[in-house]
Amino acid sequence: MKRLHLIQKAPLAIALSSLLASVATTAIAKPFTYVNARFGTACTFPDEIFSDRLPEPENGDGQEWLSPDGASLICSGIYNIDNDTPKSFVAGEKANTGPGYKVTYSKTGKNWAVLSGVKGDKIFYDRRLFGKDGVIRSVWIEYPSSLKAKYDPLTGTIAASLRGP
Repeated sequence: MKRLHLIQKAPLAIALSSLLASVATTAIAKPFTYVNARFGTACTFPDEIFSDRLPEPENGDGQEWLSPDGASLICSGIYNIDNDTPKSFVAGEKANTGPGYKVTYSKTGKNWAVLSGVKGDKIFYDRRLFGKDGVIRSVWIEYPSSLKAKYDPLTGTIAASLRGP
């Protein structure tokens, strides 16, 4: 009797497994790698999520993408005219008293810095690479606080993909 009961549940388990596999496959967005022509800044992200590419700025320093749910991603480079270091950059951002802006996490290395925090009702994540060529390359990701569960897992992977020549 118990064996028959397990056999009857097997089709349900198989159907649920197939459905979960289908959902998981659909949820995996294909990666897209952007490379900035001016500074060589590169980052990889799911372009199925960040699908709305905004026009490139005239100075060609980077690119911004938006998602339909209110998130944004910017991959860019700037000349380090103030001779910032990772530590001085983080200190400056922590001292920022802009309305609704607060750094809640920061970490620095020899040639990189990471910040995250809140900016109004959005969460931000900023990773910067300080190049020997005098260029700071960055990826900035911002999303509504209500979408934390969706974007937190993506943020680290996208930020880790940031590269320069």
